[in-house]
Amino acid sequence: MLNATDINFFKRALEERKLKIEKNLNLTSVEMTDMRRNDLRDEGDHASMSLETAVDNAILDQQSKELAEIELALDKIENNLYGVCEMCEDEINIERLKVKIFARYCINCREIIEKE
Repeated sequence: MLNATDINFFKRALEERKLKIEKNLNLTSVEMTDMRRNDLRDEGDHASMSLETAVDNAILDQQSKELAEIELALDKIENNLYGVCEMCEDEINIERLKVKIFARYCINCREIIEKE
């Protein structure tokens, strides 16, 4: 079972990651808006912007998903459910949480989900 020190460690790590992602999302959104305002002179400019936009959108999507997972983990901390597998309700190994601080499933249940 995670003790108060462990919970505080993970809460701080989650909050720091959340701030970093929010900052990245804001910066990327500003950059994309600025890019759309640029004068595109030829097909090469259009192709380059399309590629950059696709990459930026993929990054935004991934970071938005991670942000949602982090917010869920922070809610779990508030409700004393952090570190409990959503599937089997066993404790998630602390080493797994150190690698993926917003893990929702223990290793065994995660493998079952991935097979489905």
